[in-house]
Amino acid sequence: MEQTWRWFGDHDPISLDHVKHTGAIGVVTSLHHVPSGHNWTVEDISERKNKIAAAGLQWSVCESIPVPDSVKRGDTRSRASIDVWKDNLAKLGRAGIPVVCYNFMPIVDWTRTDLRYKLPSGGYALRFDLIDFIAYDVFILKRQGADQAYSPALITQAQRRALKLSENAIIQLELNIIKGLPGGSDSHTRQSLISLIATFDDTKAPDLRENLLQFLREILPVAEDVGVRLAIHPDDPPFTLFGLPRVVSTAADARMILNAFETPANGLTMCVGSYGSRRDNNVLAMTEEFASRINFAHLRNVAVESNGSFHETEHLLGDTDMVGVVEILLREEKQAQIEGRRSSIPMRPDHGHLLADDISKRTNPGYSYIGRLKGLAELRGVMRTIERNL
Repeated sequence: MEQTWRWFGDHDPISLDHVKHTGAIGVVTSLHHVPSGHNWTVEDISERKNKIAAAGLQWSVCESIPVPDSVKRGDTRSRASIDVWKDNLAKLGRAGIPVVCYNFMPIVDWTRTDLRYKLPSGGYALRFDLIDFIAYDVFILKRQGADQAYSPALITQAQRRALKLSENAIIQLELNIIKGLPGGSDSHTRQSLISLIATFDDTKAPDLRENLLQFLREILPVAEDVGVRLAIHPDDPPFTLFGLPRVVSTAADARMILNAFETPANGLTMCVGSYGSRRDNNVLAMTEEFASRINFAHLRNVAVESNGSFHETEHLLGDTDMVGVVEILLREEKQAQIEGRRSSIPMRPDHGHLLADDISKRTNPGYSYIGRLKGLAELRGVMRTIERNL
């Protein structure tokens, strides 16, 4: 597999030179400075690609072109938003960017309640605590109808938790959760979050699913024309948050998306940690079933607790057999090369523990240098060992 590294552009505390030190050959990035729904210029794309090439690397995956919420709602602004998205996709394809990762999560992107969960090793991980989230949703945000969205037993636990939270703890919890919104914690307040959620009051799961299919009807011909493989990222976490529908959470969801449009351009991002965050997803079986349509891999692992909470583990030590996942992907890659379907599957070590002197440095949550470097080294060792036996 093609080893890649996510880079957030010029403001990333990790330089392209340091990316090169990891041994990765590809970069996963986007035009992060362009707001969602706006046109990307050929000049901006070329500048980003050339800067990466000057560092001795290649722009392997665009992650991502953000999909505006108007598209997910299917409202009157969706037509214009889809046209801009298609235009940006075409420009990337013509610039030679082969894979585009995107997601279809309404309002909130990835969500965690704790960005510094202390591990027995002394390092820190990202964690989603379901009770903390319910405490926030029901007793702090006080979203209308939230008290009907969870079981009485969970509500009771959450109420006890909420009563114990100090004002500082409440502020930190809110900042952690809002971090997953477009623009991050600097762009939103409690009231703005409530207002955003309300814009989806009339959008149920079947509506969101149909809007996703309509989006794919529009963008797939463009992707095929310019030679781009699309890779939809699963919901993170893969279940309903704030009462908002999510439709890329299970094997059935992935199967529906792939079966709707039988083209190599319509593919998945196999994010092991996202799909692995719910116990009823058999990630190994999903990787086997969908292998030929997996266009990008996020290799990270999680440990799921009995109540649905989870935290991010070392890359090889979570609930999913990561070695098995890698073996399936390498076998698919080899077969695809024999058949001339594609040359490689890009992967990146997704997220990493906050370790050593990175603890005192400025980092993007989950994207510190040492933790991901450790993960990539472990995954590289697994790949080299499996490749010797293929």
